[in-house]
Amino acid sequence: MRFGIIILPDQRWAEAARRWRAAEDYGFDHAWTYDHLGWRDLVDGPWFDAVPTLTAAAGVTSRIGLGTLVASPNLRHPVTFARQVTALDDISGGRLLLGIGAGGGGQSYDTRVAGAPPLTVRDRADRFAEFAELLDLLLREDDVTWHGKYYAAVGARNLPGCVQRPRVPFVVAADGRRSMRTAARLGDGWVTTGHRPGVRATDIESWWTSVGDGLHRFQDALAEAGRDAGAVRTHVYLEASGHYALTSAGYFAEVAGRAGELGFTDFITHWPRPAGPYAGSESVLDEIAGGVLSRPCRDSTPPALGG
Repeated sequence: MRFGIIILPDQRWAEAARRWRAAEDYGFDHAWTYDHLGWRDLVDGPWFDAVPTLTAAAGVTSRIGLGTLVASPNLRHPVTFARQVTALDDISGGRLLLGIGAGGGGQSYDTRVAGAPPLTVRDRADRFAEFAELLDLLLREDDVTWHGKYYAAVGARNLPGCVQRPRVPFVVAADGRRSMRTAARLGDGWVTTGHRPGVRATDIESWWTSVGDGLHRFQDALAEAGRDAGAVRTHVYLEASGHYALTSAGYFAEVAGRAGELGFTDFITHWPRPAGPYAGSESVLDEIAGGVLSRPCRDSTPPALGG
């Protein structure tokens, strides 16, 4: 089991830099930030872009993986985003993990604030599949021309290419059948919220059941794509269940162990905030750093590339 932590981009860098350095010092394997224009009620407070945030984080760390959780077609165009991804991978010395997903629907802040017309669930899945396929191509090959339903590229260049070969790892967020196919085909990792579209968990146990069901469905999708399940890392974060993993060190160890027993390779939580979403005490981080995060049996193997 490897451990990751999400650091929301809701603090000025003078404060945020401490968190990113500490995430590495605590022993987390990867650290992430949201790629949104704003999020829920936090749109009324400070919020910063993911790309410069990760660029700055690369400058104050040296080992930890750094990623978006997740970038989406709601904000990013594959041609311009590929250049940003290439730069981030270079600046971080090959530590970038690219979390990507379909993005929220018409009720999401990112869609509303940009004035974009809402898409159906099917259209969002189709757009995401094209987004991921084109982004994959742009990061692997030079001089790409593409004419699709949602995107176009004409002679797009990618030199010098990614530090990580053949490209940065894609960690694909997917719970629906169509998005899972995209994850199984192009993902080096998969991340789940545990909720199958149209089916909401009513309590923590039903959420765990949905998590296990999702993992089995993803493994089936990998088999259909002709890929080895052992070559793709699987990520889950508990907060989607409505319960905060860092309530206590004991609870963190309990839920991380349960995720491992189900077969997940990576467990992701959120940095404690003073109030609001993920409210908690940073003292819990001190406790898990001397416990779960320091266990010698942990798997520190880097994510497998391919796709």
